[in-house]
Amino acid sequence: MAERATFVVVGGGMAAGKAVQGLREGGFDGRVVVVAEEPQLPYERPPLSKSYLAGETALAELRVNDEDFYAEHEIELLAGTRAVALDAHERRVGLADGRELGFDRLLIASGAVARRPPIPGADDPGVHVLRSVADADALRAAIGPGARLVVIGGGWIGCEVAATARGLGADVTLVERGATPLERVLGPEIGAFFADLHRAHGVRLVSGAGVEGIEERGRRVRLDDGRTIDADVVLLGVGAAPATSLAEAAGLVVDDGIVVDAQLRSSAPAVFAAGDAASTFHTRYGRHVRTEHWDNAQAQGAAAARSMLGAGEAFADLPYFFSDQYDLGLEYVGLHGAGDRLVIRGSMGDEHFQAFWIGPDGRVVAAMHVNDWDAIDALRLLVEHARPLPEATGA
Repeated sequence: MAERATFVVVGGGMAAGKAVQGLREGGFDGRVVVVAEEPQLPYERPPLSKSYLAGETALAELRVNDEDFYAEHEIELLAGTRAVALDAHERRVGLADGRELGFDRLLIASGAVARRPPIPGADDPGVHVLRSVADADALRAAIGPGARLVVIGGGWIGCEVAATARGLGADVTLVERGATPLERVLGPEIGAFFADLHRAHGVRLVSGAGVEGIEERGRRVRLDDGRTIDADVVLLGVGAAPATSLAEAAGLVVDDGIVVDAQLRSSAPAVFAAGDAASTFHTRYGRHVRTEHWDNAQAQGAAAARSMLGAGEAFADLPYFFSDQYDLGLEYVGLHGAGDRLVIRGSMGDEHFQAFWIGPDGRVVAAMHVNDWDAIDALRLLVEHARPLPEATGA
């Protein structure tokens, strides 16, 4: 490697922040450049739908590292700068302002972009998505007391924003194509639990309905059965897509994310990817997995740094995520499939329970708790070691 090697990180989220931190902690003394499209220091995104949206957390508290960190570690931060071209063979990145950066190693930690479904009116003013600080600021300004918010999509973002907006006094309607919120990720039984939770907090649930169009610049939502819902603001919470345009233009292999091996290396030897944008070969599952969660971005950012320095190991961290809605918190660990058997222990009615997904071999492949904060270590061990579910008295 050249005496003064250059490592470039494209991205402004958790994975990018942890990667540059890991490079310096790993002893890299070459040039480090961060190219971040947003005019912010790299920051974490989960609070955008929760405490930051509620006005309880300041922007500075979201930062992965404070401003002094970058100066003290001689990390060049090109905030508000977009990477628009990549030549993986020549090892050059083109920026929107016309500059080019040469690199010895490149990490793409570009995250994901909010999906906008191809329905009339989805791009109109008054129709919001939530992926950035700017998105959260705009949404927060629109959902004060009495504001009529229609959330389209009952996934994590939709449910968390619905809960936060109710706390701010907004009138919330949640439109979900499935039978219940979160059914696609947690199944119908737990989905029904979350439906009851939101109804109990005053959210109007409209289930089994698609959206035909958004009218009057976000003032009315028309459903596919002819019904309409009046609104002051609309949030599209229909998921996110990996931000892969840079990789695609460079000819890297992309398949629901930038395809990388267990060391997070892409189809171009000098280019790595991590976080929401990466589809990583996971040695535990024997296949590629893309995970859009804070913990994965944090772990893969650090892992990518080690791999860029030639000290990488196969990435095998268990998927993990958390959510906060109203006074309810949950943590989930593992990865379950549609055919796995669900076992509930505890009281769903009291909002204090554990959930276990059991694979065909009788072993726990994923587990979750709701408001049982002392349980996560034991749940993680069950999944990590693929143990059978203990008897109820010992769980």
